Amino acid sequence: MSSITEGRVWLITGCSSGFGRAIADAALAAGDRVVATARNPRTLEELARTAPDRVRVVGLDVTRQADIDAAVASTLDRFGRIDVLVNNAGYGSVGAVEEIVEADLRALMDTMFFGAVALTQAVLPVLRSQGSGTIVQLSSQGGQLSPPGFGAYCSAKFALEAMTESLAAEITPLGLRALIVEPGAFRTEFGGSRLHHSPENPAYAETVGPTRAMIDSADGTQPGDPAKAAAAILTALDADNPPLRLALGNDAVDNIRLKHAQLADDLTTWEKLSRSTDL
Repeated sequence: MSSITEGRVWLITGCSSGFGRAIADAALAAGDRVVATARNPRTLEELARTAPDRVRVVGLDVTRQADIDAAVASTLDRFGRIDVLVNNAGYGSVGAVEEIVEADLRALMDTMFFGAVALTQAVLPVLRSQGSGTIVQLSSQGGQLSPPGFGAYCSAKFALEAMTESLAAEITPLGLRALIVEPGAFRTEFGGSRLHHSPENPAYAETVGPTRAMIDSADGTQPGDPAKAAAAILTALDADNPPLRLALGNDAVDNIRLKHAQLADDLTTWEKLSRSTDL
């Protein structure tokens, strides 16, 4: 076990690029220690060289329980504790609900929902024994709204947010915290090589077609800066009273606020009928 005892210890999934890499960089810049994971650990060699005494690189496929257990054990072996778990591993997906291939949907859920839950369950006993620690779930504005073509992706994020909302209520009395991060469009590889496309059905050309065109052309032009997102996450973690949900980006704030207004309008419009169903 390392003799280094300064700074928080982070276990971060999906560090090869995007938010995972940006959060790892921000944590290291803050003087913290990081266990950075990716399916292919060779993609993290440059990161490991930036602070070799404070970085451990671990290969991790979040759909494999043996990998999860090994990553947690490796973190404890190297640094002796875990202060922040960041469930970030995932990828984009576009396609109409009718177009979604079941095997592809299951693979998506395995990575972005079941994998995150399994890691959370693996880390919680460590955090409870310490009496401190935070679970950070990288969701999306798509964790609260689901545009045409994003049914599969947003289903995983909706499920993750629901699980985490319950989790937060369960662990707060134990001195632990949960943070759901809801980014808008950021310059990650969401619309690039990591984007999964379902087979196209011409029946959905008018509804899902514009979504496909937007996402295929957006990579590299998104307004969000992953480094600023990572800095915002650290700021929230350091706050005395952090939020349960942290929207990131002007588009996320605007779109989530619009969704909330639509929900409130439906409740008000249909309130009389809704209240008429009790015995």
